[in-house]
Amino acid sequence: MSLRAVRFLVFASFWSLVAALCFGASAVAAEPLVIHAGGSAYKFEVEIVATPETRAQGLMFREKLAANAGMLFIYPGEQPVSFWMKNTLIPLDMLFLKADGRIAHIAHSAVPHDETPIDSGAAVKAVLEVNGGTADALGIKEGDRVEYPERPSH
Repeated sequence: MSLRAVRFLVFASFWSLVAALCFGASAVAAEPLVIHAGGSAYKFEVEIVATPETRAQGLMFREKLAANAGMLFIYPGEQPVSFWMKNTLIPLDMLFLKADGRIAHIAHSAVPHDETPIDSGAAVKAVLEVNGGTADALGIKEGDRVEYPERPSH
């Protein structure tokens, strides 16, 4: 392969990654997640982010999110966390999860671009972001249980 071809492939790969990050295409495989609420089980496909770099990017610059999709932020241990909506284009519900999978706090319909901190209200192991209004539409409440890949169901 010529040097020119290698340069082109590197250039194309770089801009494909930039486009994916900025315009919503995901390079992360979706994993199943189930929310148990009001006697029902709601299935979602979520991107799991567990590194400081992927947590910092989050859902920034995404123009849409499928109804049964979301992003799950997993931390090494329970800790207080705070989120904001800087560079986030769509309203989100944030479900703050204890290590046992119980929902400790829900921030409903966080406002796009708002830089006001949204606190977990308690030490949490994970945070699930879904489309704004999802928690209310499905009757999801604090205390409900979430099954996700790094925490086996009981």
